[in-house]
Amino acid sequence: MGQTIDILPFLDEVQTVARNGLYYASSPYDRERYQKLLDAAAEVYGTLVEIPPPAIQAELSKELGYITPKVGADGAIFDSEGRILLVQRSDDKKYCLPCGWLDPNESSEEAVIREIREETGIQARVVQLVGVFSRKANTGHGPFSAVAIVYLCEVLEEALVLSHEVLDARYWAIDEVPVWHELHEQYARRAYEVWMARGESSMNGSSACVSADK
Repeated sequence: MGQTIDILPFLDEVQTVARNGLYYASSPYDRERYQKLLDAAAEVYGTLVEIPPPAIQAELSKELGYITPKVGADGAIFDSEGRILLVQRSDDKKYCLPCGWLDPNESSEEAVIREIREETGIQARVVQLVGVFSRKANTGHGPFSAVAIVYLCEVLEEALVLSHEVLDARYWAIDEVPVWHELHEQYARRAYEVWMARGESSMNGSSACVSADK
């Protein structure tokens, strides 16, 4: 049986080279070559995700400047029992830390506080950086490479109000989470190590389990 090859990392590199080439190239011949490369990548993307190639190319062409990975911010909040606050996503029904992409002119610290508030209604503050994690493009996690900046946070005001992106939010023992979104179990376990190393039981969310329906 032949080996299955994940083509998404290759496509991500091809479209990145093409878009960077279109941005920097001054020769019309080089621009034509890069455009053909982008067209080819969009064609294969369209086959994989069942979206018309022109729509994919339009989406890829919107970004100006040097192409870099997407950057997201994730917030880890623990209660006094060491359980972590997770949200159940409405798109894949899996559990993850409150998280989201950075907006333009927004710091990663500002982004994680905004995402926690938007997804759960909780007012929080950043306590410490947990780590920076890289994710390559692949069929399990998405068509683009990404960087996740994970912060340990604490609750300032807890009034649970869920956004349309979230089906539920509650504190979980890490080993009891039924299904994780992408690499979030890795983020959660590293955050737990940082939380334990701080040895601050007062730095937590609520000691009670919180849950809410959409």
